[in-house]
Amino acid sequence: MKNTLKLYLAISCFILLISCQKSSPTEEIIVDDALFETEEFSEEFKEEHNALNSLDYMGVYSGVLPCADCEGIETTIELGSGNSYVKKVIYLGKDNQQIVETGGTFTWNEAGNTITLNEEDMPNQYFVGENILFHLDMEGNRITGELAEKYELRKE
Repeated sequence: MKNTLKLYLAISCFILLISCQKSSPTEEIIVDDALFETEEFSEEFKEEHNALNSLDYMGVYSGVLPCADCEGIETTIELGSGNSYVKKVIYLGKDNQQIVETGGTFTWNEAGNTITLNEEDMPNQYFVGENILFHLDMEGNRITGELAEKYELRKE
């Protein structure tokens, strides 16, 4: 009986030691920003997975974008099927705060991570992330710095 108890104790300790082994750290992988921490992901993976074919991007996005001569631009963009969009804006702090609605089609860039609202004046590009659109500058670059988060439209 004592030997059986010692055997069970030894097996339990062995299992406990194995289960307490340090596991490999969780690896952060951001496909659209091309951050790959491991070599598990080949160039083929990076090229094949993008916002266009990997994200549920259709839906309504909203936020308040910065404005040079008003309190902000309340913006709502609905991305629909057939690459259609409807954009509604309200210039906050202006005397005439009516909704300006436009619509049309959008196109994807070659990388499949940025859309261009074809019927809008520049800047009319948005980087598509998971449940977010990042309003891009005139050259199509992400806005950085202190105001970067003010150029985000969140999915509702």
